[in-house]
Amino acid sequence: MPNSIDPNRLRLTNDEGSTGVLIGFKCHDCEISVFGPATFCQSCTSQHISATEFSSSAELYSYTIVRVPPAGWPGDSPYILAQVQLNEGPHVVAELIGCENKDVEIGMRVELVLVPVNGTSPSEIKIVYKWRPII
Repeated sequence: MPNSIDPNRLRLTNDEGSTGVLIGFKCHDCEISVFGPATFCQSCTSQHISATEFSSSAELYSYTIVRVPPAGWPGDSPYILAQVQLNEGPHVVAELIGCENKDVEIGMRVELVLVPVNGTSPSEIKIVYKWRPII
């Protein structure tokens, strides 16, 4: 059974790891949402926050082409590292797949996709989140 690469940011919603949601926190005082774990609001410092799930679509905010990947990178290179803005406001960085470098455009709509990768042992599968253009 696969596991989320980061359960604080990605909650799997089925046993196969093919569906899941990004998670974070929403402030009840200023209405700001943040991606990932938080103990207080990053905007107003209120502790009146609660866990929230984000939608699976976003808009490409920025990107870079990574030509020399970090040590241990399991994928192909070069690859597109995308910063997207979720519909709820937070920014999330992950690989953009399913499109050629020449076709990337700031403002394009993207969707969350989950991809299995090998973990630290051959029998361990981790699920990572990536972005794909919405066609």
